[in-house]
Amino acid sequence: MIKLGVNIDHTATLRQARMGDEPDILQAALTAEKAGADGITVHLREDRRHIQDSDVYNIKKHISIPLNLEMACSEDIINIACDVLPNTCTIVPEKRMEITTEGGLDAAGLYDVVSAAVKKLQSKGIKVSLFIEPDNKQIDAAKKMGAEFIEIHTGLYANSTGEKQLQELERIKNAVKYAHNLGLIVNAGHGLNYTNTKAVAEIEHMNEFNIGHSIISRAIFCGLHEAVIEMKKIMRS
Repeated sequence: MIKLGVNIDHTATLRQARMGDEPDILQAALTAEKAGADGITVHLREDRRHIQDSDVYNIKKHISIPLNLEMACSEDIINIACDVLPNTCTIVPEKRMEITTEGGLDAAGLYDVVSAAVKKLQSKGIKVSLFIEPDNKQIDAAKKMGAEFIEIHTGLYANSTGEKQLQELERIKNAVKYAHNLGLIVNAGHGLNYTNTKAVAEIEHMNEFNIGHSIISRAIFCGLHEAVIEMKKIMRS
């Protein structure tokens, strides 16, 4: 069965709007866990626009499900990861001016930098995932540098409609099959919501989705506990 990693970044976005204590980020993590989340994902960005260093430490200390830390190949973030020891680190591209992650990591083009980060994290017993496009060249690079996981960027699929969306779905299917045959564990995320997730969930060999914005958005109307339950039902129906 496909696992659900709940990304709680945007509870922190709301908190940081007033630079206060509400909503409580740990409570969000624990609520998602109680609702059946298989993991918690947070992105510690270089500009600290939402999740803060203390959030990462606090969540890791108190949850009993795996923590996935999304991060750029930044020395200070890598050092924090090596101290916190999340279950998994997902290396993502990061631009200061972007609203959200705009695409997959160029693991092939940045091979030496990314490979060094992978090795340092793995030396601390942390498993590593690379957030990449559904492209064989990037998958080959992930395999070569020894990453255990890849996370396929589903943004193009999620933001398309009609024939274009079907083409992107087929591209994802082919990438999952290719990566699985290489021995990589395949996750996916970005832009997945309550209407477009089911088709991706039906792809064979898909291991886990990391979903945040749509779950937090849905939680405004029905509560986080129910929003997580609804997403899991869609994934597994």
